[in-house]
Amino acid sequence: MSHDVFVTHTAESAPAAARATVEGVERKFGFIPAPVGRMATSPELLKGFLTASAVFEQTTLAPIEREIVILTVATRNGCHVCVAMHTATLVRLKAPAEIIEGLRAQKPLPDNRSEALRSFTLAVMDHCGAVGDEETRAFLGAGYTPRNALEVVLGVGAYTISTFANRLIDAPLDPPFQAYAWDGDGR
Repeated sequence: MSHDVFVTHTAESAPAAARATVEGVERKFGFIPAPVGRMATSPELLKGFLTASAVFEQTTLAPIEREIVILTVATRNGCHVCVAMHTATLVRLKAPAEIIEGLRAQKPLPDNRSEALRSFTLAVMDHCGAVGDEETRAFLGAGYTPRNALEVVLGVGAYTISTFANRLIDAPLDPPFQAYAWDGDGR
């Protein structure tokens, strides 16, 4: 589906309230990712997502664990852009290939701790946060904490914004991420 109504903004064409944000992203990445350019149509959405994402990056979950949460949300919600971008991040973090492949295929992960995180993330999504005692105890039994459980909720929230927005705006995949293209349907 193509949504021609969503323009891919530059720093110059973005609404005034989004310009500083877009410029900041461009400084960080060296370019303006198409999803950011399109999300700039709503300065509030762009700032809200980037703020929630930045806060998620400060959680006590390790970088690969945060990416497990993100890719679990991205594959479940069928966001090809997020899957590609965060696959690139996992590769850069030198995550085991089995974890990357499992996440992209929406399959159980090879080690118990990573799988507990993936399963808990799915449970948070499936039950709109009302995760049952058994699933919560399995998560905690894998060495996670109640704080981590709430951090998963933060990650789910932040990346639900991103995945839903990217699907709505039909964000194209930027060249740096094309090697990690994903064609799953999220269901």
